[in-house]
Amino acid sequence: MKLIIAIVSKDDAPTVMKELIRHKFFVTKLASTGGFLRSGNTTLMIGTRDSDVDQAIEIISEFSKNRKEVVPNTYASEFGMMDTIPIEVNVGGATMFVVDVEKFKKV
Repeated sequence: MKLIIAIVSKDDAPTVMKELIRHKFFVTKLASTGGFLRSGNTTLMIGTRDSDVDQAIEIISEFSKNRKEVVPNTYASEFGMMDTIPIEVNVGGATMFVVDVEKFKKV
């Protein structure tokens, strides 16, 4: 048995979860924040058989799209924090970890 920990954009999470559930995966959703932009993420925990890991990864990959977003840009100088021209960065996509599960029990 495997546990997939997938960190996806909060914008993509509803669609990713809907598709995983439609394909009979059990999904637990955790709200999370972090990364470069401190933007809202959703961490999904998916427990599955070893043989179904690739299918789950394909679903997550298909519905977690990269996109460009313009964000404020600041830098520190001797005068304090200074605003500069906003920059365009890639956001979205997914970060996934697949770990072995030694024991699973549902009570």
